[in-house]
Amino acid sequence: MAIKFQYNKTYLQQLNRELKIRLNALPTLKAKESALRFEVKKAKDALKVLQNEIENKKKNVEKEFRLWNEFPNELFKDIKINIVQKKIAGIRTPELGGVDFEIEEFSLFNNQSWIPDGIEIIKEMVSLTIKLKIYEERLKILEFARRKTTQKVNLYEKVQIPEYQEAIIKIKRFLEDEENLSKASQKILKAKLVVNTGAVK
Repeated sequence: MAIKFQYNKTYLQQLNRELKIRLNALPTLKAKESALRFEVKKAKDALKVLQNEIENKKKNVEKEFRLWNEFPNELFKDIKINIVQKKIAGIRTPELGGVDFEIEEFSLFNNQSWIPDGIEIIKEMVSLTIKLKIYEERLKILEFARRKTTQKVNLYEKVQIPEYQEAIIKIKRFLEDEENLSKASQKILKAKLVVNTGAVK
């Protein structure tokens, strides 16, 4: 969208102000974009590592425990997830603060001997799965912020700054032409006055 302006000094000052704001903001936006690109890559790598870790643990669990259908599910009464906010490159992202499991009391004598180990494995797998969801959400937030910042950098660099510069040049030329015309008119008027004064004498 082209900038709307009028050919006068007020608009010239206003456009100069707007241009200065954008020129000052551009390096900061570029630095933010660069930082976000790095953080997106880091988040993708961390997500991949976590996905692999979960896959490996699942395989191990399936090998070690073939009797999972005998596990008493009612042992897990409640799960509390604590999510905290962490700023990454100025963007608020979720981070797992911890997972609290409320376990029903049970008798070691009346249950299978592997139940305590099973509880620990389930706690670990649930914690990792929650962590995975948070990592996925963090990546989405960072990618969105990076896209928005890139759009703003492109808007300033490729659209608005050149438009403001062009508009300023047009106004300056117009005002210079107007001033030159005014000076030329004054010279002609003076010359006429001199001629007319001479003719009266």
